[in-house]
This record gives sequence, C-alpha cells and structure tokens, in this order.
Amino acid sequence: MGDDRRASWRYPLGRVSGFGYDSDDEDELGRTIITTRGEVLERSRAVRAHLLLLTGPEAGRVFPIESHEATLGRSAAATVRLEDDSISRVHCRIVRVGDERIVEDMGSANGTYVNDERITRASLKDGDKLRIGETTVVRYALGDRLDERFQQQMYDAALRDALTGAFNKRYFLDCLAKEVRFAARHRTELCLLMFDIDHFKRVNDTHGHLAGDQVLAQLGQLSLALVRAEDVCARYGGEEFAVVARAISLAQGGLFAERLRAQVEAAAFDIGAQTLRLTVSVGVALWQPHMTEPAALVAAADAALYAAKRAGRNQFALSTPL
Repeated sequence: MGDDRRASWRYPLGRVSGFGYDSDDEDELGRTIITTRGEVLERSRAVRAHLLLLTGPEAGRVFPIESHEATLGRSAAATVRLEDDSISRVHCRIVRVGDERIVEDMGSANGTYVNDERITRASLKDGDKLRIGETTVVRYALGDRLDERFQQQMYDAALRDALTGAFNKRYFLDCLAKEVRFAARHRTELCLLMFDIDHFKRVNDTHGHLAGDQVLAQLGQLSLALVRAEDVCARYGGEEFAVVARAISLAQGGLFAERLRAQVEAAAFDIGAQTLRLTVSVGVALWQPHMTEPAALVAAADAALYAAKRAGRNQFALSTPL
C-alpha cells in the first residue's frame, strides 16, 4: 500500500523469506558427537536466535533471525519491521560473526541501546534487551524451534479469539487506535467494516448454542480467508466482527463488503448433520479528519451496520461522510 507498515503479523514455523529460517542452515551452538565407527550418538537441540517484542500492543511477537544478517527498522525492506515513529527506516542490524551475534547501529536518529547503554556496535548475549528508538524494546534470545513455537502460541493466545481465530477485541482496539493515528498523520484513507449474522438468535434458539459456536467458528475462518494480509479481522463481540482495512476508499470498502456478504450467502455452514444457509449485514465507514478518537469511527461503522439491517438485512450500507 506504499507505507512503511508491516504486511502481516504471522511468521510460520519453517522457511521464512528474509530470515533464512531453514532446516539446512548451520545450527548455532549445536553440536554432534560421532563415534570412531561413524555413528551419531547425540545431536544437541538446534539453538536459534530470535527477538521477542516486549513493549506495545504486539508484545510477545517473535522474530526469528536465522540469516547471517537481519535489519531492524520501519522500512518495508527491513527484515524485522517495527512500527514506532521514533525508529529510523533502517535503524540497526544484527550480523553473525563466527559464533557471535553483533548488533550495529545504522546511524539512527534516536539510537540503539543494549541493556540501557547506547551502543554503536556490541556483542549480544542470551537475554540482552535492545531498546530501539524511544519506546520499543526487544529481548535477544537463543532457543530451539520448540521455544519459538511456545512463544508464538503464547502470543496468539493473548491476541486471538479462541473460537473464531480472529483477533480479539482488545487487540482490535489497540490496532484501530494506531491506524487512526497513522491515517491522521499521513492523511491516508482508512476504512472500518462492522458485520454480524442476520437473525443469529434464531440459530441459537433453534439449534442450540453449540451450533451457534460452530457457525461463528466457520464465519471467522471464512472472514480471515477474505481479508488482505495487511488488514485486521477481529471478533468485536458476540456475533459481530470488524475489519480494519488500510489505504482503501469508502467505495472500495463497499466492494469489500459486498464480496464478504456474497461469500457468506453462498457458504454452507455445517452444524453436525445439518447445513445452514446464513447472511450477514455490513456497515462501512471511512475515517474523517474530525474523528479525533477511534470510537468515532466505530460508531460510524456501527450506525451503517444498523442502517443495513433496517433496510432489510443481507446487504451493506456506507456511512455518509460529514
């Protein structure tokens, strides 16, 4: 979208482009014991370097840094992309020199600190804390893939709704506040979509709450498959969901809403031996300069959602910009 924000929060286990996270890489601190007959008796766990974000709404996020060099900064080209205005586009880099990892400041405006000491170049040890810019702190750690998977699961559990897989309301509100600040500062467009299932109470009353949960879980997966990697899809509450859509106009938000509505209408929701056909109503609002608080954008999208319901449901409505 032409800005310096991350494209996605996810870093799957296995190969990650730019990090060199591959089973063929040489293990750091790994060792193999071989007998005179050539038999492998023991291979220690493959120890890998990663950064753990300690501050901000994404605290707990894990960045593997298995390649020989990784850059940290706001730029889309940075290996570790961090959203903080006090961080330079390419703020610092971490390079592997022999068995060591070295962090080097790249002439950043606000400096790179290791354990609260400003550095130009320093060797990293397991557990060191790096402060990058004014507020962002990451911890350098060594661990195997099980450690990284555990950290990722902890991160997901803190940010994701367990039933639907969408982000939870807390993460949504933190993200929306950040996106509103970005839109205000850079005068970019920002859309918010709010949608929920039409007559969802009938599903619970007729088929039971377990069936209702199955429907919500399937709607969550369908929604996640439709949104772009840079968007945030969250369960706002009950059967209501929200999508923060970056850098799109109100008209484009309407096209997005219609695609979502049509996909849900065409979907078959399985609840055991039965299949349900359901619809959603969608409200779309565009951030406006007079909206000083994220709640104003939520209120506008919510009002558009209820306008779609009053008009007959199974449709979308656009908020009228003031």
